[in-house]
Amino acid sequence: MVGGLAAVSLAVAQTKSEGAKPEETEVWKPAVPVVAPVQNPGAPPSDAIILFDGKNLDQWVSALDKSPAVWTVEGGVFTVNKARGNIETKRSFRDYQLHLEWRIPANITGSGQARGNSGVFLASTGPRDQGYEVQILDSYGNATYVNGQAASVYKQHPPLANASRKPGEWQTYDIVWHAPVFGADGALTTPANVTVIHNGVLAQDHAVLAGETVYIGKPSYKAHGPAPIKLQAHGDPSEPISFRNIWVRELTPR
Repeated sequence: MVGGLAAVSLAVAQTKSEGAKPEETEVWKPAVPVVAPVQNPGAPPSDAIILFDGKNLDQWVSALDKSPAVWTVEGGVFTVNKARGNIETKRSFRDYQLHLEWRIPANITGSGQARGNSGVFLASTGPRDQGYEVQILDSYGNATYVNGQAASVYKQHPPLANASRKPGEWQTYDIVWHAPVFGADGALTTPANVTVIHNGVLAQDHAVLAGETVYIGKPSYKAHGPAPIKLQAHGDPSEPISFRNIWVRELTPR
């Protein structure tokens, strides 16, 4: 009898579609934006906003007081200046695709969280370590808590894989960030989510965040709009890390 009902349902569906035309389900507008294909891995697409091109930090300011960023720029890379604190982009962003490359010093010392510690905050909601952090750390044979190693959403989601390269080698993050959505009353309507590809390996797969990053306690949300991207000058005693080739593509908000 089940087979008979299935056959009847199929016949009804076929009858309904007999008068339909294929163009009725074709979508032509709006046209999909044209973006030139990337020729080399890590190269910015034609619609990217360049955040660091190897020359200066003109796209960045101090997260503390919005004065010009003064991390060290030399040889096409820039290096964390721990004494001057976090830096963040002059521009604010909502949803985006982000590419950045970072390097742990070859002579790195320390262990655990005190070994090349930094982070990229995908929405900076305060001058210090407020926002939503994807951890940067030497995780090449360096044991620490798994929700604090490289490519983790700090204290929320361990990475799906440890794709870390050894100190002295350049590493890449390719990140897709969807910011949280808040109602007119400030209440959360849609939580943030993030996808992270670390050195070509999927590390976070549409991970849903429980709120902003906190070192102690449970994460929570507070209403905010578009926000800068922030890089962390962590206070651990190990040698400072370096960055290069940073760009972002803004995405249409959900």
